[in-house]
Amino acid sequence: MSAIIKVEHLTRVFDVSKPLLNRVIERLPRALLTAVSDVSFEIEENSVYALVGESGSGKSTIGKIMVGLVAPTEGSVQISGVDLASETDAAKIEAVRSEIQMIFQDPFASLNPRWRVRDVIAEPVAAKGGDTTGLAEKLLEQVGLSAADAGKYPHEFSGGQRQRICIARALASNPRIIVCDEPTSALDVSVQAQVLNLMSDLREELGLTYLFISHDLTVVQHMADRIGVLYLGRLVEEAPRDVLFNDPKHPYTQMLFAAAPKMDGFGREIEAPKGEIPDAINPPTGCAFHPRCPLAVERCSRERPEMRNIGKTRVACHMAE
Repeated sequence: MSAIIKVEHLTRVFDVSKPLLNRVIERLPRALLTAVSDVSFEIEENSVYALVGESGSGKSTIGKIMVGLVAPTEGSVQISGVDLASETDAAKIEAVRSEIQMIFQDPFASLNPRWRVRDVIAEPVAAKGGDTTGLAEKLLEQVGLSAADAGKYPHEFSGGQRQRICIARALASNPRIIVCDEPTSALDVSVQAQVLNLMSDLREELGLTYLFISHDLTVVQHMADRIGVLYLGRLVEEAPRDVLFNDPKHPYTQMLFAAAPKMDGFGREIEAPKGEIPDAINPPTGCAFHPRCPLAVERCSRERPEMRNIGKTRVACHMAE
């Protein structure tokens, strides 16, 4: 399979400084928050690539950069060979933008409460002057709702039904790639299963490629073909799903798996994860995980580990063996 998405040395820095006058009066330096730091990976066509990590690890920022909502500070995201941030040909940019859609975490916040569902779903096609006759009704039935629902408003649906409407809207422009930003985290467990199964079926039926962002390892194990683990904006480990779950190399990945709920784990005693994720404005030197790492040595605090291959796994850790 060929890579449909190539992310190379992606970095995003946000300026979170106080206003200039406040900084002058209080003699404060500029505050720069590094949300994503030198991340590289590839996503093959018709596959599911999952990004996992704690809150604040940069997962959603990467998703927003991919769909063009946020510009990268450094590095590139190439979709079908086109870099949206540096490409100057408007026709190429338009073609790539129509290939990629996003499903947001909160289905109610991402739907216009004043529009009927018919208009919400048809908007991506209507914005380009396309024919929207019967489009919403067809897509609603495709995602397991009724064509009659097209005349209703978003507040008339449950959370799971709203997320199905969001999926229908994402499918309206016939995309090849869908960025899913924690699409089931706001839903009940039973509804989560329905939505995930729907997404799996649509992937097989329509040949879709997913970037799946989640902090729920059970969901990732069900959905993903390949997984990247993020910590403080850095990619620390990447491997095929079964390889990662059977033999995690990075101490942070091992900590995530140890803390995850297990069906057969009743009564088990595990040590709680130590410490909090560090401040992204003032990150630790060397390996970002070294203040919390049980394997850390002096080298970890001064030298940032490079991604290297160990078997089928790419890992950024001096002590991975």
